Amino acid sequence: MRLLLLMCFFPLVTVAQNNNWNGKKAAVVLTYDDALHVHLDYVVPALDSLNLKGTFYLSGYFSGCRERLDDWKAAGKRGHELANHTLFHPCIGNEKGREWVKADYDLSKYSEVRLLDEIRMTNVLLETLDGKKNRTFAYPCGDTLVGGKPFINSIKKDFVSARGVKSDFVFIENFDLYNVPAFGINGESGEQLINLVKQAIEKRALIVFLFHGVGGEHSLNVSLDAHRKLLHFLKANEKEIWIAPFLDVTEYASKHRIRKKP
Repeated sequence: MRLLLLMCFFPLVTVAQNNNWNGKKAAVVLTYDDALHVHLDYVVPALDSLNLKGTFYLSGYFSGCRERLDDWKAAGKRGHELANHTLFHPCIGNEKGREWVKADYDLSKYSEVRLLDEIRMTNVLLETLDGKKNRTFAYPCGDTLVGGKPFINSIKKDFVSARGVKSDFVFIENFDLYNVPAFGINGESGEQLINLVKQAIEKRALIVFLFHGVGGEHSLNVSLDAHRKLLHFLKANEKEIWIAPFLDVTEYASKHRIRKKP
C-alpha cells in the first residue's frame, strides 16, 4: 500500500514542477516598444480579436503617444499593459553605431536625477491613462547606465520589474526581475517566431518578445503576416502556454518561483 501511494504521489509532483507558469508549460509575453501608431492601428485590434493581451512600452514624447492618448486609454481599459519606456527615450550616444542619438538625449551625459525625474513623470502620465500604480519598465536601447553608472537599483522602488534586451529564455527558478531577457524581433518569419515559442514549451520557460514596428513605421520591423501567424499559434495552444502582460507574469514569478538551494 505504501509503495502504491508513493507511485501515485510522485507523478503529481513531477507535473507540478513541469508546469510552473501559472499551471502551463511555458509563458509568453508580447511587448511593443516606442508607442508607435501601428501598435494602435494593427497590433491592438489583432490582439483584441483573439482576446490576447500585450504590453506596450510608451515614451511620452513619441507622436504615437502624445497624439493618441485617448486610444491608449482605451487600450488600457481593454486589459493591455501600459508600461514605462521613459519620457524622451534617452540612449547612450558615445558608442559606435549610436550616431543617431540626439545630443540632448544622450544618456551618457544625463545625471541620474534628470533620468529618474523623467522616468517618474512618465509613471504619472501612465497613471492618468489607466489609473494604475503598479508598473514595469523597459530600458531604452537596453541601456542600464546613466553617466557611466548603473541606475537599476535606483528604480526598484518604482517598478515591479524591468525588461532588458538580451535574447534568452527565462526560467522561473532564478532570474533578475530588473533585467528580464527578451528576444528582439527584426524581420523574422511567422515560422521562426513560432519556433521560438516551441523552444520555450520544450524548455518549460518564459519567452518575452520585443517588437518595434509591426507592418512598418520602424527600422526594426516584422511583417503583419508573421505577427498574425504568431498570435494565431499562441491562441491555438493556450492549454500549454500562458499568454499575459509582462506585469502579470513577473508578479507571478516573484511570488512562485522555486529558489534553488545554494
